[in-house]
Amino acid sequence: MTGRGDVLIVHRSGRTLSAEDGPAALLTAYHLRTEAEKGAAVTGVEGLPERYRAEISDPQRAFADDVVLIALSQSAMAGCLVVTAPDDGRSEIKRLWTAPEFRGRGIASGLLGAALAHAAESGAHTVRLSVWKWRVGAIALYERFGFAPTEPWDDRDQLICMERAM
Repeated sequence: MTGRGDVLIVHRSGRTLSAEDGPAALLTAYHLRTEAEKGAAVTGVEGLPERYRAEISDPQRAFADDVVLIALSQSAMAGCLVVTAPDDGRSEIKRLWTAPEFRGRGIASGLLGAALAHAAESGAHTVRLSVWKWRVGAIALYERFGFAPTEPWDDRDQLICMERAM
């Protein structure tokens, strides 16, 4: 666990991540917002692609080999981030999300810093991520943390792939 003002970053590896007390609400908001930004008319979880519904309904299974970081402000879940175990020396950051009512408090920065520290401790030599090109605030945050655009590994239109050495 790491603290940052009134925000606490909780390392959830090895703990049960149930839909009730895990990041389900944050993941739901993340996926619904992303689909809306892509122009999809999704109004609820049932309209999301199956792989996203699986993350929401059973995060323990969906992220079995990954570390889920949760940001708490007092006892409220304020943000989340997933960092994968190194594969060939490379970890990936996924699902960075701060609940709208908690934005502007450094939560995303705290989660990203904790994820990079975890990746370094896990032996990763590179960390990568992908971000939609319209998420300019997120791109600016990643650039401040040393990420730079790289050759894409995901060919979805409007997706920017970034990485940084550790």
